[in-house]
Amino acid sequence: MSGRWTYLMDMDGVLVHEEHLIPGADVLISELTAAATPFLVLTNNSIYTPRDLRARLLRTGLDVPESAIWTSALATAKFLDTQRPGGSAFVIGEAGLTTALHQVGYVLTDRDPDYVVLGETRTYSFTAITRAIRLIEEGARFIATNPDATGPSREGSLPATGSVAALIERATGRAPYYVGKPNPLMMRSALRALGAHSETTLMIGDRMDTDVRSGLEAGLHTILVLSGISGAQTADLFPYRPTLVLDSVADLVGHTADPFAQR
Repeated sequence: MSGRWTYLMDMDGVLVHEEHLIPGADVLISELTAAATPFLVLTNNSIYTPRDLRARLLRTGLDVPESAIWTSALATAKFLDTQRPGGSAFVIGEAGLTTALHQVGYVLTDRDPDYVVLGETRTYSFTAITRAIRLIEEGARFIATNPDATGPSREGSLPATGSVAALIERATGRAPYYVGKPNPLMMRSALRALGAHSETTLMIGDRMDTDVRSGLEAGLHTILVLSGISGAQTADLFPYRPTLVLDSVADLVGHTADPFAQR
């Protein structure tokens, strides 16, 4: 395997861990930037805009351009724009999601919307969830940015989009369409944003069930790093394999032109 590679990489567990830099991540980003290698940092988190995430990454020592950050909120907005341009949505989420929807021309409303769009927020409102349930019962289509059941915090796990989506699904009998990983749609939307081809793109992630799976299903080469969720023994339990397993992204430094050579 050789040639000019395009890189897609997860953020949490790959580049940072609980807002601390994973050693070598800054050198990798610098190497990709210096070589003008196309790359996108992906995250299922829909809370923040790319500008917000750039500022957060800068505080850890990572200089990632705003244009190189791709969120499930952006992927969801792009998807809805292709499905129903200029539509309307009732949104449960934060600025990352509402900004992305506004940018594609969507109207946000709680009156007869085309869609109910559920994203990540740290302040899920019972009133908003109740409104979402009633709108779905009245015919609104149900979309969720990502299926993650929990999210991390310093105090422990937090309920995330997937958990609240399950509550709404149980109440309405209507399952959401999830846009974010492991849906390969997020990978394909990232490829389109870069103008890249799947055969020369690799996905770096720390989770077998989302990162590696979505990469495989989108036809990408995949690299599992052991600096996050999935360990080597955990990875062996899955019926599919990544193309390459590395301890961390530090092992890619100096090998970005051909990451599979001499391994």
